[in-house]
Amino acid sequence: MDLTLELPRSVLLALWLAEDPVDRALVVDAVQSDDEPHTVRQRSSSDGPPDETDEPLSALLDACDATPRDVAAVLPVPGDPGATPASVSSAATDAGEALLVRTPHRCLVAVPVVERFGSALEPGHLVTWEVGDVPDWRPAVHAQTGSLQDAERELRQGLLQATEALVRLDVARWRPDLAGTVAALRDVEVPAWRLPAGLDGRRARVLTSAARLRAIVALATQDDGAAVNLWQADQRSTALREVDRIARRAMAAAASRLTG
Repeated sequence: MDLTLELPRSVLLALWLAEDPVDRALVVDAVQSDDEPHTVRQRSSSDGPPDETDEPLSALLDACDATPRDVAAVLPVPGDPGATPASVSSAATDAGEALLVRTPHRCLVAVPVVERFGSALEPGHLVTWEVGDVPDWRPAVHAQTGSLQDAERELRQGLLQATEALVRLDVARWRPDLAGTVAALRDVEVPAWRLPAGLDGRRARVLTSAARLRAIVALATQDDGAAVNLWQADQRSTALREVDRIARRAMAAAASRLTG
């Protein structure tokens, strides 16, 4: 079974932009991976439509070039926008992610809009980063994301919650193939070449654990499993949503680098 852990593109880009200097060739390879070459569109205003001119991903790196540089990633879902700037809340929620950057010259948000094509066996992705200016986002990130230490502690609790939810779902009985996939995820890592070489051990651990939890939640929510009534199904769904919230918060904490 060929399994890999995936990180959101905004998280990957935030991790690389936290490095100084930024190795542009490695950034582009790590963030694009098997996608078609990413493009960038500038918004004419924070709440206006994107321009029609497409630029390469290097244009976004140019916009983030100045230092000192603060970076963060947000991973909003319906009903839980987190620290997402209000002007792009809808677009970021649709995408499930956004990158936040602050330099001495500007505060910006970049939302990756993904168009999928191909088949399940040979999927393809066209990614356009819609970039615009926003107010200083750092206070919201401070308030919503929390510390990396808190995130690591919450992840341990989240793993227990996920295990309990899977037991209640009776995964081994109703989907033995899925149970095997969940077990296999314990030994899967984020590909090292997609992460900066200077990433510290704690951040790497948190990112890997959070990615595993999100993968488990995605698998477990494919079916209500052994639920015998709507109340049980809702209870399990609620538990898994909370686990996913913990994983998203931890991932955001690991991707955030604030200079002050």
